[in-house]
Amino acid sequence: MRNLGPEFDEFVASASDSLLRTAYLLCGDRHLAEDLLQTALLRTARRWSAARENPTPYALRVIVNLGKDGWRNQGRRVVETPLTGVAGPVVPPPADDVLARQVLLAAVKRLPARQRAVLVLRFFADLSVEQTAEVLGCSVGTVKSQTHHALTKLREQLTQSLEDTYADR
Repeated sequence: MRNLGPEFDEFVASASDSLLRTAYLLCGDRHLAEDLLQTALLRTARRWSAARENPTPYALRVIVNLGKDGWRNQGRRVVETPLTGVAGPVVPPPADDVLARQVLLAAVKRLPARQRAVLVLRFFADLSVEQTAEVLGCSVGTVKSQTHHALTKLREQLTQSLEDTYADR
């Protein structure tokens, strides 16, 4: 691949963190998210002449499409096991934050792929309804209805998780 110049380098430097967060929220696995990001950046680089005008939505669309492919092929994936003996974070986050994050991520992961993608793009990537529709290749109305359905399911799942937690006490 030829040198893409400073524009691409600036794009990668400025957008990688938010793209990685989006990929992680879509797939729920740090290592898979890093793979999605690397593949998305490679595909964006290959089509830089088309993506140059608005590269972030282009890369987001690639990440969402790669994520969909991953969800379709999830049954055929090799099961990965974490390394043992690898040092964790130096300062662990507070236990309540970890628990809340785990409950929320588990609830988001149980949503259908389209609803999960809509929530991640709208609320975590902070895209507008129109931008989300563009990234997903659907209508504005579809984004609105999928957002409504996803939030309703998420609210039900989180309410049930809270009820289960307090019923055990």
